Amino acid sequence: MSAALNNPVVFESELLERHRQDRTERTALPLRSDEDVVALRKHVRERAVAIALSLVDQTKLVTAASELARNTLKYGGGGMVYLDALTDGFRKGIGLIFIDNGPGIPDLDMALRDGYTTGGGLGLGLGGSKRLVDEFDIDSRTGEGTAVSVVKWKR
Repeated sequence: MSAALNNPVVFESELLERHRQDRTERTALPLRSDEDVVALRKHVRERAVAIALSLVDQTKLVTAASELARNTLKYGGGGMVYLDALTDGFRKGIGLIFIDNGPGIPDLDMALRDGYTTGGGLGLGLGGSKRLVDEFDIDSRTGEGTAVSVVKWKR
């Protein structure tokens, strides 16, 4: 296991406070292995069912969560994900914030384009995840780390 996976995540991002006023619950989960990705998928699916997201929206959210978790592992060396239960008074939602101490993303515009990859994949990760959710924000600083926030609201 690499040293990066044993170190706590210290990347500070304003995204950690996103939707604070709407948050009713927060669960912090480690992202250090493929098993952690599987556990995250399970947690997200359970939360999505609990707020009665449609099957299509459940699938979109779980897919985005899986892709972003794998990016956190592969490119960020592991990290944390915060799973938030949200309500804004009119609707319920699920928020996810992925955070790592990795090398950061030097060119966000390029990284969000379909087809862009540094890892030999299809290059659908960030841009594809963005299309699957209702809200998507990213904070990345070269040499410090990356945080990605996504939200899916019940329709």
